[in-house]
Amino acid sequence: MKRFYLSLILILVSASMMLAQRPMTVAELSSFIKSSVENKLDDKSIAEFLKKVKLTEKLEPRKVNELMSLGAGVRTSAALRELATSSENLPAPAAPAPAPVKPKPLTLTEPNSVEREKILDAVRDYAVNYTQNLPNFICNQVIRRQVDSTGTGEHYRSEDKIQEQLTYYERQEKYKVIAVNGNMVENRDHLKMGGAMSSGEFGSVMGEIFDRGTAAEFEWTKFGKLDGVIMNVFSYQVTQERSHYSITYNDEKTVISGYHGLVYARQDNDRIIKITLECDTIPQSFPIQDVKLDLWYGTVKISDREFILPQKWESRSKDGRMLSLNTAEFALYRKYEIQSDIKFETDDNDEKKDEKKPPAPVVKKQP
Repeated sequence: MKRFYLSLILILVSASMMLAQRPMTVAELSSFIKSSVENKLDDKSIAEFLKKVKLTEKLEPRKVNELMSLGAGVRTSAALRELATSSENLPAPAAPAPAPVKPKPLTLTEPNSVEREKILDAVRDYAVNYTQNLPNFICNQVIRRQVDSTGTGEHYRSEDKIQEQLTYYERQEKYKVIAVNGNMVENRDHLKMGGAMSSGEFGSVMGEIFDRGTAAEFEWTKFGKLDGVIMNVFSYQVTQERSHYSITYNDEKTVISGYHGLVYARQDNDRIIKITLECDTIPQSFPIQDVKLDLWYGTVKISDREFILPQKWESRSKDGRMLSLNTAEFALYRKYEIQSDIKFETDDNDEKKDEKKPPAPVVKKQP
C-alpha cells in the first residue's frame, strides 16, 4: 500500500511538471491544487511548481482564498497570491458549463400551497442567479418604433428603425446606436433618441422582481403553454416603495413606479421564458402613462454552449393621445472579444423604403 501511495505521488508530480511546460487555465490550476493537498504533497514542491506556471486567465482573490481554505501551505498560499497579482490584467475565466438538469415529471394537477412554494423557490433561485451564469457577449438589437396619434391603437405608423450593438460585459449592458433608418450614425446615446426607449432586458428586470428586498407578492395563477411547453404561471405585484423601475420623460422628469405582471416558467426545469410588466402607480400629472413591457427568452448558442437569453421584447406607452409601440429583436449573439464589430442583416423592404424617403424624424417629447 505504501509503495502504491508513493507511486501515485510520483505520477502526480510528473504530471505537474508536464503541465508546467504549457500555460494553464484557472480550472486546471484548481484541479492541481486540490489533488496536491488531498495527496499531501510537499508545500515547498508545490510552491516551486507554481512559480513556473503561466496562467491564461485571471486568478481572482476569492478563488485564491477558496484554494487556500483547502489546506494549502504557507509557501503555496504565497505563490497563489503572486499568481493572482501577475494575472490581474488577464480576462476572467469563462463561466463553468451548468450541470445537466434532470427534467421534472410533467403534470397538469394543480399544485397545493406547499408545492407552489417549492416551485416558486426554484424559480426564484434561477432568477437571482441568472446573470451569474451569463457569458460576456455581443449581439445586435433592432428596434422598430411606431406611433398612433389617434389614440385608438388601430392606426400605428412607422416612426423609425434603430439598429444597435449591445455589449454585455462583466454583468453590465452597454448600448451603442449604429444606424437610424438605415443611415449610419455616431455618438448617439441609446436613451437620448427621443420617443420611448428601454434598457435592462438582460437580467435587471428579472432580478429585481425576484430579489427578496423587493418583497414582491407572488401567487401561482395557472398552467400555461408557450411553443408547446407547459409553464407554471405566477402573478406578481411590486409596490412603489420597493420598486426601482424608473420612467424618464424628456431627460428631465423621472418617476419610480410600482408594477405588476406575470412570470412564465417552464415546468420541467423552472427556467423563465416570458415576463410581462405593467406600471400601475404613475402619477396622473406625469406625461407618460400606461407603460407595459412583454419580454421573451429563448435558447441561444454562444461558443458552442447554450444559454437562455432575451430574444425579443415589446413595450407600449401613452403620452396624451399619442400611443407608442416599440418592438425589438436580438440576433447574432457572439462571444465578446476586444475587436468585435457589428454586422446587421437588413430587410430588403426596409432598405427600399428608406431609399424612397428621408429618415423619419425622432419625436421629442415636450413637457
